[in-house]
Amino acid sequence: MTVNDDLRSAAEAWLSEDPDPDTRAELRHLLDAAAADELADRFAGILEFGTAGLRGAVGAGPNRMNRIVVIRAAAGLCAYLKAKGLTDGPVLIGYDARHKSDVFAQDTAAVVRGAGLEAVLLDRPAPTPVVAFGIRHLMAVAGVVVTASHNPPQDNGYKVYLGDGSQIVPPADAEIAAAIAAVGPLAEVPRGDDWQTTGDDLINAYLDRIAELVPADAPRDLSVAYTPLHGVGRFLVEDAVARAGFGAPAVVTSQADPDPDFPTVSFPNPEEPGAIDAALDLARSVNADIAVANDPDADRCAVAVPDQAADRGWRMLRGDELGGLLGEFLLSSRPDGVAACSIVSSSLLGKVAASYGVEYVETLTGFKWIGRVPGLVFGYEEALGYCVDPVAVKDKDGVSTLVRVLQLAARAKSEGRTLLDLLDDLAVKHGLHATDQLSVRVDDLSLITSAMERLRSTPPTSLGSHTVERVDDLSEGSETLPPTDGLRYSLSEGARVVVRPSGTEPKLKCYLEVVIPVTTDVTAARAEAATDLAAIKESLSTSLGL
Repeated sequence: MTVNDDLRSAAEAWLSEDPDPDTRAELRHLLDAAAADELADRFAGILEFGTAGLRGAVGAGPNRMNRIVVIRAAAGLCAYLKAKGLTDGPVLIGYDARHKSDVFAQDTAAVVRGAGLEAVLLDRPAPTPVVAFGIRHLMAVAGVVVTASHNPPQDNGYKVYLGDGSQIVPPADAEIAAAIAAVGPLAEVPRGDDWQTTGDDLINAYLDRIAELVPADAPRDLSVAYTPLHGVGRFLVEDAVARAGFGAPAVVTSQADPDPDFPTVSFPNPEEPGAIDAALDLARSVNADIAVANDPDADRCAVAVPDQAADRGWRMLRGDELGGLLGEFLLSSRPDGVAACSIVSSSLLGKVAASYGVEYVETLTGFKWIGRVPGLVFGYEEALGYCVDPVAVKDKDGVSTLVRVLQLAARAKSEGRTLLDLLDDLAVKHGLHATDQLSVRVDDLSLITSAMERLRSTPPTSLGSHTVERVDDLSEGSETLPPTDGLRYSLSEGARVVVRPSGTEPKLKCYLEVVIPVTTDVTAARAEAATDLAAIKESLSTSLGL
């Protein structure tokens, strides 16, 4: 197939600006090979800047992550900060170990200095929550983290925080996007090379804060297996665990060091099937009490525990299960503040909060909303994101969460109990809240749009054995929630389903919950819940038509 003149002209114009020899060579190869379809995809539009910042495959072209896109994004962010008068403090810049992360971070620092603002660049790849912590610790006006979190290896991303330590939300995202669009030719973007770099002080302050979470008299006898999934969490986790007084975890050797290719996993996301198998193998071999994992930028935390009823004797806790356990643990002291979780998370946290007289709110999906809840004392979302110390980090933090989990598990062990026993306690107290997810990955995003249109035009009247009692179109917003593309079904007997397109991946995600009353037989309730959820999932899959 031939490359038309417009497409070739766009590619040549891009080549003339591109400062990266790698992407220049890549694009020249595509032109020489007349790879029209691939070129058309790269130049079909621009990588959209939104509330998740930027995220996409690394490569040449405006619809990819590359140095031109990053430099323009940084220039737009600086223009926004200056227009808002947000110049009295540094911009803190962090990065993970993905392909080009360090280069994109340095480009950002150069643009910030060229704009006349102060730039502080982390001196090493580090977990995302270090920046969320550092923004307020250093009184920064904004923060940037170059990361694609748990996305596939070919991706990278650009996450933006403002000076309150929270991720951007509307209208800031649209205003920054407009400023990016107004950036002129790359040669006209001034850049400096005199940025500052952090030393150990910021990392030590972050780790010392985490260590303070665990009281001196708390039990600490616990055997732990850990994997950072080829990400940047290992050294900080090992240090945080030691400072908090726990013994060193056994670390999965094959996944211990940062590797942007994530060679041992299909997807570097602990939620994905098989992702933490190596950690479970290690846990079995060392007879661990618990297995813990971070995603590559260590803002999420996964937990698995011994369970004789599970396959091979271990099972991973669902995000909602860990959210309920942490909620019970942290809210039982009746803190003065607010507990929060996203609309796709379990309704259990609301019941736990009510039992201790703690105010509770629901937010839209994402910590950009949870982290900015006024008076937040604990927040979580089902996708393994937990905020256990919002005074220090107003975002999900897989390192502090991991230490909190060890604290809870060690306390249970000292009492001759396990996290599974604590889950049973919650079920008896509040009813068994069982959740599941139906997730459909697509190559064509129009399939998701069509599925949502079908659900809106022909909503189901029943799902599984439950009648649909109410349908909320979340795109219309409400008194408590801004508009978002999603549908919520309130079902009979306290069950519910939320359907929404993923904000970071080409997926349609459906979140299912049933509530089963429990007297004493939690095992029977779990079996009933599993059957109930399977029936809802089958009905919903039919309704989606995917």
